[in-house]
Amino acid sequence: MQCDYFDAGLCASCSLIETPYGTQIDLKQERLAKALASWGALEWLDPVTSPEQGFRNKAKMVIAGTVAQPTLGILSPDGIGIDLRECGLHDQRLHDAMPALARFVTAARLTPYSVPARKGHLKNIITTVSPDGELMVRFVLRSRELEPGLRRELPTLLGELPIAVATVNVQSEHKAILEGDREVILTERETLPMRVNDIELLLRPHSFFQTNTGVAAALYRHARELVEESSPSTVWDLYCGVGGFGLHVAGPGRTVVGIEASDQAIESARSTAQASGIPGTTWFDEDAFAYARSAPRAPDLVIVNPPRRGIGIQLASWLERSGVQHVVYSSCNVDSLARDLEAMPSLTPVSARLLDMFPNTPHHEVLVHLVRS
Repeated sequence: MQCDYFDAGLCASCSLIETPYGTQIDLKQERLAKALASWGALEWLDPVTSPEQGFRNKAKMVIAGTVAQPTLGILSPDGIGIDLRECGLHDQRLHDAMPALARFVTAARLTPYSVPARKGHLKNIITTVSPDGELMVRFVLRSRELEPGLRRELPTLLGELPIAVATVNVQSEHKAILEGDREVILTERETLPMRVNDIELLLRPHSFFQTNTGVAAALYRHARELVEESSPSTVWDLYCGVGGFGLHVAGPGRTVVGIEASDQAIESARSTAQASGIPGTTWFDEDAFAYARSAPRAPDLVIVNPPRRGIGIQLASWLERSGVQHVVYSSCNVDSLARDLEAMPSLTPVSARLLDMFPNTPHHEVLVHLVRS
């Protein structure tokens, strides 16, 4: 992939961009295999690859510059805006939305926040595109002071772009934090339908979803295959997010419980299950370990999809002594994965697969199937 921003030294996020894509996959596969070398019987399945560009369904653009000439992109080390509207990673429909978003900043008089001066209001614009081309646009402001002007100009933006959900997010702190806790919905709709395989997930503004829709779909399909091979009657989906794994593996004769410490994500999962008529699922806004520790009995199979830090010693130790026969572990950090596996010696990794969510970077996603020995 060729990138003018990288060549000009303006953005170095894609650190492997000069490495041929096939070599990138080999490097990631080697890193995973080395980190998990202690489990020698592990079968490595063929990796799932991605297009090198146009794969991102979300654009997280820092806003800087002036009202008349805003920049949408990132900040330099000294806090000056670097415009990245032409970033090749974004889905073409995100790319096509950038000019209208920039015009909207000017029309609504949304003063970009200056990090060096600690002045201004608009910090970020976060835009997500669904497979069907609808958008969720979130304006991250320091306060609600400029909301009236934003609301006044919003109908023009809605006429230009296929926006399903628009919000104001309030992030008042002078910190490198993408978004705040407070969300103000500006549109009638509150959810963005995200069609993945045969399921339409309903994303809310704070809902986490993988930024590579195609590879996420492959991840859920592979997890479904592993669960079907294991034929469990009961499944827990821990760190379930909006329910992608749990909803994909649900079916007749099987109960699925999803656990996530985010009320918005859990509401998304519940809404999807209800709207899609998916039976046998229950969703709780709770800490994964707290739920496991208090549950009267363990399920047949557990799916875990933790953040980079992994599931940690407490939950790993619980799984080790729980009697759970199968664990499907989705990890974005093979180092924390290896630490967790060491704490579960009775659960043997039998297969693993690299899924390349993040081309042109060293980041990886790996799905591992563990079976109690």
